[in-house]
Amino acid sequence: MIIAVDGPTASGKGTLAKALAAHFGLPFLDTGLLYRAVGRHVQLHQGNPDDAADALAGCGFPDSLLDDPSLRNEEVGGLASRVSIHPEVRAALNKRQVDFANQPGGALLDGRDIGTVIAPHADVKLFVTAPAAVRAQRRYAEMQRQGNDVAFADILADIQARDARDTGRADAPLKPAEDALLLDTGDLTIGHAVQAAIALVESRLRKS
Repeated sequence: MIIAVDGPTASGKGTLAKALAAHFGLPFLDTGLLYRAVGRHVQLHQGNPDDAADALAGCGFPDSLLDDPSLRNEEVGGLASRVSIHPEVRAALNKRQVDFANQPGGALLDGRDIGTVIAPHADVKLFVTAPAAVRAQRRYAEMQRQGNDVAFADILADIQARDARDTGRADAPLKPAEDALLLDTGDLTIGHAVQAAIALVESRLRKS
């Protein structure tokens, strides 16, 4: 069984994907982490994430970089969004994702184009979303808890910029697959969102 979970930044898709993987006993891959590693590698080598050649060179990151805690910060998230617009980068990372999705026994992947590009044959496709202002508030609260001095307006602007890049790129833009199940987490707690996601997946599996 393959489950694809897509959605914009701070929609809750990562949390839901991990919960679904645990619930259904599936190997899990956060594909966004691969793009973050590319962005971080470019940064470490003083490259330009907006330059296709520099971004492609970043795909040669060592596997150890995936354990770098800085991959989770806002700056690297922005770099990931910038390198991901390059078709060369997406092509370089696609094989790793496709191989993971098609492993014996199935898998669960979350990202931006899992249900549309990486695993269009997935048994269940879930598209997780929430209004930009809600997503910005979540990220703002998270950063405040971490002791980061940030302005809500800056977080909102960054999320809107990422949304524009992710949905506007020519290659594999962020969008729901035609047969994706939509889950808006805007008014849901984490617990309720997890319950809703499990219910949606189980409902689709019963119909398949």
